[in-house]
Amino acid sequence: MKRISALLLAILLLLTQGLVFAEEADEPKVYEELVVGNPTKMQGYFFTELWGNSTTDIDVRMLLHGYNLVTWDGNRGMFAIDRNVVREAEVLDQENGDRSYVLTLFDDLYYSDGSRITAWDYAFSILFQIAPEVYGAGGKPIRCEHLRGYDEYLNGTVPYLSGVRVTSDQTLVITVRGEYLPFFYEFGMLFYNPYPIKEIAPGVTVRDDGNGVYLANEDASVAEPVFTSELIIKNVMDPETGYMSHPKAVSGPYTLTSWDGDVAEFAINPYFKGDPNGTVPSIPRLIFTLAENETMVDKLKNGEFGLLNKVMKADTVEAARELVGDGFEMSSYPRIGLSYISFACEKPTVASKAVRQAIAWCMDRDQLVRDYTGNYGIRVDGYYGLGQWMYGAVNGTIAGPFDPPEDPNDTKAMAEYEAKLAEWDALNLDNLTVYTLDTEKAKTLLDEDGWRLNADGVREKEIDGQKVVLDLRMIYPAGNKILDSFEANLIPNLESIGIRLTMEPVPMAELLERYYKKGDRDMDMIYLATNFDIVFDPSVNFIVDPDGNPNWSYTNDSDEELYRLAVDMRATEPGDTLEYCRRWIAFQERFNDTLPMLPLYSNTYFDFYLEDLHDYMIGENTTWTMAIVPAGLYEAPETPEEGDEAAEEDGLIFDD
Repeated sequence: MKRISALLLAILLLLTQGLVFAEEADEPKVYEELVVGNPTKMQGYFFTELWGNSTTDIDVRMLLHGYNLVTWDGNRGMFAIDRNVVREAEVLDQENGDRSYVLTLFDDLYYSDGSRITAWDYAFSILFQIAPEVYGAGGKPIRCEHLRGYDEYLNGTVPYLSGVRVTSDQTLVITVRGEYLPFFYEFGMLFYNPYPIKEIAPGVTVRDDGNGVYLANEDASVAEPVFTSELIIKNVMDPETGYMSHPKAVSGPYTLTSWDGDVAEFAINPYFKGDPNGTVPSIPRLIFTLAENETMVDKLKNGEFGLLNKVMKADTVEAARELVGDGFEMSSYPRIGLSYISFACEKPTVASKAVRQAIAWCMDRDQLVRDYTGNYGIRVDGYYGLGQWMYGAVNGTIAGPFDPPEDPNDTKAMAEYEAKLAEWDALNLDNLTVYTLDTEKAKTLLDEDGWRLNADGVREKEIDGQKVVLDLRMIYPAGNKILDSFEANLIPNLESIGIRLTMEPVPMAELLERYYKKGDRDMDMIYLATNFDIVFDPSVNFIVDPDGNPNWSYTNDSDEELYRLAVDMRATEPGDTLEYCRRWIAFQERFNDTLPMLPLYSNTYFDFYLEDLHDYMIGENTTWTMAIVPAGLYEAPETPEEGDEAAEEDGLIFDD
């Protein structure tokens, strides 16, 4: 028996060694980089939205800038304090109705260069983003009317912003004016990332002498302010070294290692402590670049791309779906935005609601959607997107946010519960006008508004002593294939009622400059698209002049009722989801009538990617750059077929 046992031991050792060698030979592949393609070109605005807000630039910002004070809780439909950033949070209601949020930060927050992140960095972030000097550098500061002392600080009445205090390196106090409460997305008013002052504004510091924060010269002996538009242009906007496109110290999961105007490359930030769930990235390098509809599927198939993000063109989607199951996977998710035509309402041509409505009645929007998105998009009739939770509420795909009474025998409580459910189920957008193709309605509107055909067959009208001709011009992003659909579904119909429309492609950067009113607005209409922020607050799009007249800034449409409805929506009590939806519907109905923009479609996005990209939950995240943090990129070991393990074990059984 000893001889047999020794032989058995020798065989077992050989088998064990063979298994080790086999594992070494079949080591699963681990990827060092992931190449990501998106059909929208990056503009290089990788620091704040003050200079532009394209979807791809938003994606990059999510990679580079982390540690926001708050995070979106999709399960509850509201913002919450990010407990990976804020160690303690206290809400204090003041006697005058203001509300203060006392936030104590963790002391283990660092930028990618190893420097500490403190409350002063968040204070600088707020002061920079509201600074008038941003205008002089070609940007548009954010509006923070909700902060106490905001108006007084901007108009120079006081030299400090009283609504923001730094009481220690780790303690930030943000105070919101009582007039701005209630606010449905309340913690959304604390949506701030930290930014490094040493890179953005060297020679500048943030001080708080007890009344509020303000920007000051680091060297107090220097008389002239160091923080100027010229400083921003030099340190933020320089195309080769500026923080806008080449940030060095960042707080997000990845750092930017290169950007050449077309391709952005990223590496893991070794100092990143984790996203709101405490997760850190594992894919060492990311490469993000443009993916053209004509070639992206072939490049995915031959390995040039590992992930295609936000694919939406129908024929491209169909071609990519052919790859699914053959080494590739697919995810789809509804868009939190829409495509639309924005009117330049300062132009006398489209200042009239009648003209805008006539244009709407001249477009076959349903056919346009079919042409461009196939079965993956739908016409929209308001300022909303398929992926917004409010749309899910009114179309019945989101259950009513009401808990049944604990005691089902409580007749009164059950009646109240069922009444709320009935109100929730009754929410709808049935009162929106569906602008179908109807040129007769369009003609009637123009006739009633005083537009007459001239000798050239084009409508004209005298306005303020000047002859205005409906010879319109629309700009659209160069390279976009929407032109074919407009030529088939809009331009001939407009011509039949006496409106001439010329389409002009312009580079995306130039288009956005004109839309944001930074360049010459020599057009009447702009075709573009937007993805909404989680905080849906259209009231911030309005500028209210000293006489109280609201102006939707990018459209220049002034409508007091639309603005009032936007404010009403914002002022819903947090948690009162039913009332918020009612007010959202009222806003949509007014928007649908006045048409400062002509909504076209919202759609489903598709992502196609290697099957070796694991745990990529894009449907649960707002961007691919958030979904990529918990994802892994590796070749999973093959799962043994049923019976294999038993066969191997049987092979180790020896008869005497």
